[in-house]
Amino acid sequence: MPAKPGAEAVAAKGWLPAHKWLLLRRSSQIGILLLFLVGPWFGIWIVKGNLNFSYTLNFLPLTDPYVILQSLLARQLPETLALFGVTIVVLFYLLVGGRAYCSWVCPVNLLTDFAYWLRVRLGIKGSAHISRPTRYWMLAMTLVLAAVTGSIAWEMVNPVSMMHRGLIFGLGLAWTVLLAVFLFDLFVMRHGWCGHLCPVGAFYSLIGKLAVVRVRLPARAACNDCMDCFAVCPEPQVIRPALKAIGGTPPVILEANCTNCGRCIDVCSKDVFAFGTRFGNTVVPVAGVPQAAPINLQSRPGSPS
Repeated sequence: MPAKPGAEAVAAKGWLPAHKWLLLRRSSQIGILLLFLVGPWFGIWIVKGNLNFSYTLNFLPLTDPYVILQSLLARQLPETLALFGVTIVVLFYLLVGGRAYCSWVCPVNLLTDFAYWLRVRLGIKGSAHISRPTRYWMLAMTLVLAAVTGSIAWEMVNPVSMMHRGLIFGLGLAWTVLLAVFLFDLFVMRHGWCGHLCPVGAFYSLIGKLAVVRVRLPARAACNDCMDCFAVCPEPQVIRPALKAIGGTPPVILEANCTNCGRCIDVCSKDVFAFGTRFGNTVVPVAGVPQAAPINLQSRPGSPS
């Protein structure tokens, strides 16, 4: 029976270091969600609003740029405060990576990750095939819909928005949509919603295309091909070029759909991965391990797609 992904890292580093970024990410997701909920639930208004638009401590406005874009296409002019808030958010994700929103902020990711965890535990095999670029078609359709209808129509069914409404106002259509997302990821497709269909993730990947913070591979020559990083990554296609120097790719993951979740860092027993910046291409030599030449794994049997 194959070892659980990350087992080598737990043995080499200990349980906590092998789950550090996962625990920090969960703390961030749950903490941000609670900040929005303690107001309506307990009357403690640290943050007012939701992930579309919020006002923190009656001082800091934060606005979802995806919602602002839909508003502009729907010919609805946002207020000045909202425009100020969107500037802050865009600058932040240009620094840390757009899809960091998906792994560190989005509450629906908690649901889809749980579906994947359960899928693995139940041994559910097989998966429908939907191309990952489909999410960009979904994004385009939501923007066209806003322009045609003159409304932010997508936000009526956006699982993120509906999750907030469901937690505050109770059961209803919101939970139906969230259940559908959960069942889709559990029974139909591995990482189906976040990795293949979600237009929110597609939008944030475009914002973070030139982001500064990246996952680097300073010791990629130490890779022992255990494949644990591929097993835990929600976007495994982003790892291969940097790990195997395909086409001379430097030791840094520059692909826009990397979520900067840090799981590859956690589960690697050889400390191949680390957070850093997109600048510089230094590789740390590993004693006794020759530097790997560029290898083309496009047709490697069994490699993730």
